[in-house]
Amino acid sequence: MSKRHLFPSLEGLVPKALRGIVASNPRLNLDETNRVVFDPESPRSIVSIISGGGSGHEPAWSGYVGNNMLAASVAGDVFASPSTKQILAAIEAVPSDKGTLLVITNYTGDCLHFGLAAEKTKARGHPCRMLICGDDVSIGKAGGSLVGRRGLAAQIAVLKVLGAAAAQGASLDELYDFGTAFADQIVSIATTLDHCHVPGRTEHGALNEDEVEIGTGPHNEPGYRKLSPAPSPKALVKQILTYCLDEKDPERGYVKFSPGDETVLVVSNFGGMSNLEMGGLVDELLQQLLADWNIQPSRVYAGCLETSLNAPAFSVSVINISSAAANSTYSLDQVKAFLDVRTDTAWETVAGSQSNPQRRPRADQIVQPPVEEKKVIDDTEDLKIDAAALESMLRSACAEVIAAEPDLTKWDTVMGDGDCGLTLETGAKALLEAVDLRQVAARGSVVEVLVELEDIVEGKMGGTLGGILGIFFVSLRTAVQENNGLAQTEGTTAVWGKALAIAIAHLSHYTPAKVGDRTVMDTLIPFANAMKSGQTFEESVAAAVRGSEATKMLKPRLGRATYVGVGADSSKELPPDPGAWGAMVAIRGLLSGV
Repeated sequence: MSKRHLFPSLEGLVPKALRGIVASNPRLNLDETNRVVFDPESPRSIVSIISGGGSGHEPAWSGYVGNNMLAASVAGDVFASPSTKQILAAIEAVPSDKGTLLVITNYTGDCLHFGLAAEKTKARGHPCRMLICGDDVSIGKAGGSLVGRRGLAAQIAVLKVLGAAAAQGASLDELYDFGTAFADQIVSIATTLDHCHVPGRTEHGALNEDEVEIGTGPHNEPGYRKLSPAPSPKALVKQILTYCLDEKDPERGYVKFSPGDETVLVVSNFGGMSNLEMGGLVDELLQQLLADWNIQPSRVYAGCLETSLNAPAFSVSVINISSAAANSTYSLDQVKAFLDVRTDTAWETVAGSQSNPQRRPRADQIVQPPVEEKKVIDDTEDLKIDAAALESMLRSACAEVIAAEPDLTKWDTVMGDGDCGLTLETGAKALLEAVDLRQVAARGSVVEVLVELEDIVEGKMGGTLGGILGIFFVSLRTAVQENNGLAQTEGTTAVWGKALAIAIAHLSHYTPAKVGDRTVMDTLIPFANAMKSGQTFEESVAAAVRGSEATKMLKPRLGRATYVGVGADSSKELPPDPGAWGAMVAIRGLLSGV
């Protein structure tokens, strides 16, 4: 795979791409700050359907905003989920009197951030539900028992039928039930000839020339298995369909297909397949479906539906729409009619073909979110330390995180989707900028720094790690404010011990991860426990170091690392968990700056 790109860096590329995408439909608006594409004319009288995820999957999901489909989409960094703050901005951009339905694919970061946004929306008195789509059969029933199947491009078909049903007036509960019934009848698997290369990254897990990887994900994750030598197209398609359709497979027999059932075939180009080969692939799939499985799809969708930058790869999905109808309140004819409803989304619109005599100036499509009021910090709830020492600690921690990015990215490419290093680097650079501008640290205010970290994580750091850190910093800041009085009687170490223990306890409501599960908690929990027990800062940092080092010997138990790459192979030595190591590097950097 070539490492050459027109834009050699990701710096500023996501908002630039979103500006280009909304240009194809002059009705759409872009909240560039929160990376939200939305339809300002979305009727309040119908349920607002919102989806989103990491960038790099275009046209998903900004390309699906418009009449009869999505009311709004929200984009994270490349291969990283958007933050809770961004998702809330999307919900607020398309208010509905009938409620909001969030439809996402099954990835931990997306589930965490969209789930938190849903809870906050309901707490404000607005109906909101979240539908999680998982269809990948490469995740077996045993290996995926805790995390479930991840989502592939067939989610677009779910969005298609839900958007049409919403436009006809379906209620929030009716849409959720229908979406669940439809999503449960999908089987999918992806195959790659090579992994994509992300602009600005050094690692991408290239395959050998004689290898094909089956069971890959859209975030550059390693696949279920490598085939070498690469099989012929016919033999490869045979394997793909067997994985999807063999009901006797105890690990992968997720959907039953009975004679006469009507189906839909969805074939998504990951971005690097030629149209010529995609046409040949669809033909081979249709031939084998009929000859070997007695399946003749009623609808066929093929093309760049949910990409992985420029990966020479594809996914294949088969949907049993007869069973979907049988398990819902809609008839088979209604389901097919929903699939056929036209939209004015960028996906269905040929660039430049929209005739709009009242086309708005392009600048009018870019809108600004409401200005947030600056948080006022009550001195009686603050914890103050020497300003010069605080600045030195923050600069040291940020510098160490930035220096660790290449290793974190490399390890996360082996174990997951490769975004951990850049996620942490983004946060570190943002905090350094705040220090340089004397927005934090100059007054020695600990709470001021924690508030800034909350804003950075919520606004700039997506993914699973961003979700975990977002909850952690909010809880930590609140606990410091509530227990700062201990500094006068027991010292600042007591404040940190109590606050860290409360923050870890609060995190347990959102993640089951504990020590030994090979996550960032392998660093945070030992550090917090040491501080709570009264150990010195140096001793507590040493506990964090030991915790992160121990992840080299641990099998993953949560997240996609349980079923991809070396995480799924107990015979191979593992690198450290990148989240745990990144947190340790930051904590160790604080000590170095004292």
